[in-house]
Amino acid sequence: MKTDSEERSAEKNNKQEKNFANPGGRMPNIKVFTGTSHPEIAKKIASRLGLELSRATTKTFSNKETNVEIGESVRGEDVYIVQSGCGDINDNLMELFIMINACKIASASRVTAVIPCFPYSRQDKKEKSRAPITAKLLANLVSVAGADHVITIDLHASQIQGFFNIPVDNLYAEPAITKWIKENIPEWKSLVMVSPDAGGVKRMTAIADRLDIDFAIIHKERQRAHDGDSTVLVGDVRNRVAIIVDDLADTCDTIVKGAESLRDAGASKIYAICTHGIFAGNAIDKINGSCLEALVVTNTIPQEKNMKLCSKLQTIDISVMLAEVIRRTHYAESVSYLFTNVPY
Repeated sequence: MKTDSEERSAEKNNKQEKNFANPGGRMPNIKVFTGTSHPEIAKKIASRLGLELSRATTKTFSNKETNVEIGESVRGEDVYIVQSGCGDINDNLMELFIMINACKIASASRVTAVIPCFPYSRQDKKEKSRAPITAKLLANLVSVAGADHVITIDLHASQIQGFFNIPVDNLYAEPAITKWIKENIPEWKSLVMVSPDAGGVKRMTAIADRLDIDFAIIHKERQRAHDGDSTVLVGDVRNRVAIIVDDLADTCDTIVKGAESLRDAGASKIYAICTHGIFAGNAIDKINGSCLEALVVTNTIPQEKNMKLCSKLQTIDISVMLAEVIRRTHYAESVSYLFTNVPY
């Protein structure tokens, strides 16, 4: 039985979902801009909100300096700038800083940086002497540029939120991943969720708990200093569908080797689902030559070119989540609903 407060909360969220599905007109005092890193997702966000992307022109001078011109008034407006951490990352970051600062000094009421894939998130601690904590430096730069708020998805390390002195909404791809599994894998009730390393256990078990299914862990161990890594599978995957879950697909070595371990352990089918598909170097070739049935990533990073090169690659659209968090932020509504649910 639900308590009265739980029923009222559910009724409020349902009402907000209906209002969002039928916004009934243009949202007031809001501007959505896009950088050059991922304009496709920005267009989807704006379309979902019933808006057109605001005008901004970006160009690079012959000496490689970045120039940004905001093409319309932002005075007193609630501004959202969409720029993902992909492509020419450093150039795109500089473009983001300039856009934030340009809007801020043009008297925007609030400037929010929407960064679907937060770059440098793996440099969140000192791994050895004299190593930089670059994620903290980037947090400082975003704040100094003038951002009042940051929206991102699946930070590599949750503690990065503490690097900022401004509010950070770190959304989770978990609800969208859970929905994809239920809609695309008929035998999902008997499958096994797998973490490719110890660091991803919390992320993997969260999805396994939502689906109420079993899970397994691939543990890497090194016997001697100069020996290669060996893997030990903790859990039973024999004659079952297995899904490897991770936040980043970069070189894809971990995913491909994990899939081989699961195949050797008797898994009938093997999938991999990651939030951010970076695919550096020859990662696509590795996926094509792997035993994976499919590799599924969200569209926090553009994947059109990669999907033409790899038939195993599929995407989950998370623009609806970003659009909804922007809407709720604009109207000062709670965003906690999005931590466990996908908007309609």
